[in-house]
Amino acid sequence: MLKVIARDGVSFKRFCGDDGDEEYQIVIVPPGHLAFEAQLRHMQAAYEDVQKSLGLDAGSAVFRRLFLSDALNQIALVKDSDLAVDRCGNPVATSIVQQSPLPGGKIALLAYHINSKAPMTKTRLAARHVLVTRNGRRHLWSAGLGSIPSNPEPDAAEQTHAIFATLADTLHGLGGSLAANCVRTWIYLRNADVFYQGMVTARRELFVRAGLTAATHYIASTGIEGGSPNRHEVVSMDALSLLDLEPGQVSYLNDFDMLCATKDYGVTFERGTRIAFADRAHLYISGTASIDRRGRVLHPGDVCRQLDRAIANVDALLRSGGASRDDMQHLIVYLRDASDYPRISGMLRESFPDVPAVVVHGPVCRPEWLVEIEGIAAVSENNRSLPAF
Repeated sequence: MLKVIARDGVSFKRFCGDDGDEEYQIVIVPPGHLAFEAQLRHMQAAYEDVQKSLGLDAGSAVFRRLFLSDALNQIALVKDSDLAVDRCGNPVATSIVQQSPLPGGKIALLAYHINSKAPMTKTRLAARHVLVTRNGRRHLWSAGLGSIPSNPEPDAAEQTHAIFATLADTLHGLGGSLAANCVRTWIYLRNADVFYQGMVTARRELFVRAGLTAATHYIASTGIEGGSPNRHEVVSMDALSLLDLEPGQVSYLNDFDMLCATKDYGVTFERGTRIAFADRAHLYISGTASIDRRGRVLHPGDVCRQLDRAIANVDALLRSGGASRDDMQHLIVYLRDASDYPRISGMLRESFPDVPAVVVHGPVCRPEWLVEIEGIAAVSENNRSLPAF
């Protein structure tokens, strides 16, 4: 069952499987003309109101991502707010990234809630990790992973190795591994034009050591420009790992008539990953741009035609997993040039009329790519041989 509403900068989408557990994706974009403190207050009030109207208690919150226009100056207020602080033993994985919300805001929120009929526990393992346990299955949400640089000069490779080592060590302590359990990463680079290649090279090296190769599989991912609240971090990361996966739950998405394998142009991520449960499946769509089956950038210089092709590529990935754009639960759109927002906003509303969306300023890994989109879809599944969600 799906339901969506949008008003006063608040939108959400609901998915409910046969087992009755509801998932909500909530997006809040405050009025852009307000000062930052006023936008923050507006967002907190709107978030409380939408949770109340949906019957969601505080314990249903699993993950939040806050998009800021100036993280270094805004972080003090955000860190002291109810959006970022664990209250009353209720841990929530909270990501804070500098990507200016468009068309001109200072803060935006993406929140994920589970209204669970089955008991759900949440445990903060460390500052950046929250373990969610339901139906005997453990989901590890990691937010704002960073490193303390040992090199005074920014080194994307060093920081990438350190961040993935932190995640790998945490998974190992839970009886898991990167190769077996990490299903989605979001990697942020303070200057993607400068630091992206260093991250890519380091990720390829550490994936080989972790047993992640073209012959096995990679991890669905977005690698995009985004700043950390720590000025010394040029790389930071969010991640989702599922600790108790069983055979048959995971498959990988592609359509080779539309897109090539990422290995064909030297990068190591999956276009998309499908995770199936007894009554539902989640499709994690990686950052997707205007690319063809030979790995070439299509329509350079034309943001509207690039968006058309990116949407067509997302459609193809969804079809390969038995879904369509109507099944999208949320969408994040990254624009290289913020002034392109008026050109693409109408296209987005027409293509995804019922999908909560956040549009941010975030240059993509190749300068020629003007726009990139990503998101999560959910579809019904009827396979009682699989674990419950």
